[in-house]
Amino acid sequence: MHDSPPFMHESLMHRFRYRYGQVLEWVVASLMIILALEVTVGVIFRTLGHSLVWYDETASILLAWLTFYGSALASVRRAHIACPELVDRLPSAARRLINIVAQVLVIAFFALFGWIGFSIMPVLAGESLVSLSFVSVNFAQSAIPVSAALIVLAELMHLIDLVNRTEPRPDSAALADSLQ
Repeated sequence: MHDSPPFMHESLMHRFRYRYGQVLEWVVASLMIILALEVTVGVIFRTLGHSLVWYDETASILLAWLTFYGSALASVRRAHIACPELVDRLPSAARRLINIVAQVLVIAFFALFGWIGFSIMPVLAGESLVSLSFVSVNFAQSAIPVSAALIVLAELMHLIDLVNRTEPRPDSAALADSLQ
């Protein structure tokens, strides 16, 4: 029998976030596998003296996609680098306010990032990759606005949690002590 995820007693948003994270995990894992296979094939062909003309360009695009979609997954999982020690020492109300303001700034940054990424798409219209002329540059660059939208969605869910949280959140040290 399959165990149900630990969040099933939680809200619809928490269940959505969990499933959203699972989808992003599959996307990131798929990109990692494709990149590993593509690099392996490229190395084999280069070793045999028959370099693939599309190898370098597609490997760099796959790496960029992996980075962008991996960032979206990190946003869902709250796995980005942070230094909460200073904020955790503040009183509960100040800590909550600073976390909300920081979250709004992150959302604003990625909304701007996505908007700029989307706004350059018409400029790239008609352009194609050098080594694969049938692949549009817009397709390759689509990871920027798409991943920005995915990150904004993840960060909005966290902002909702921050705004709706009524009880004080344990600080990092207390949380670390409770896990040991």
